[in-house]
Amino acid sequence: MSELSVKGNADHTGVPRALLLGALALVIVTIMGSGFARFTEVGVSRMPTSTAVATLLLRFDDLDDGGVAVRNAADGSLLYKVEPGTNGFIRATMRGLARERVRSGVGAAEPFKLTHWSDGTISLQDETSGRRLDLDAFGPTNAGAFAQFFATKEQQ
Repeated sequence: MSELSVKGNADHTGVPRALLLGALALVIVTIMGSGFARFTEVGVSRMPTSTAVATLLLRFDDLDDGGVAVRNAADGSLLYKVEPGTNGFIRATMRGLARERVRSGVGAAEPFKLTHWSDGTISLQDETSGRRLDLDAFGPTNAGAFAQFFATKEQQ
């Protein structure tokens, strides 16, 4: 009887033919569907082009008391002082960009470019590394933390 069960297992292939054909059909339909979407641009979303409304070149200097001075790079004037322990989004954003500059071997001398766009969005760009952050992606409160620099400049 043990010979019969061994012989019975040897005749069995393991995967039903219908399952293999179904998997092959799924792969073919997926490739055809993605090719169709790619060539017809179904589901593509494009951001409308917008123009810069206002631009600020900023420098961020660490202060002895733990604060951060936000300066207009054009004339060195103080736009805003980030008090110690406040404005976590500004601090975290600038730390991340500064860390990237250190890795690239670029110093802090080059300013960051803050841009207010005609569609209402705000971006921060580090032209030394080519990195651009669309600040609105982090929510209106976080984008507003940087947007206040434009209002501060207008008051001067």
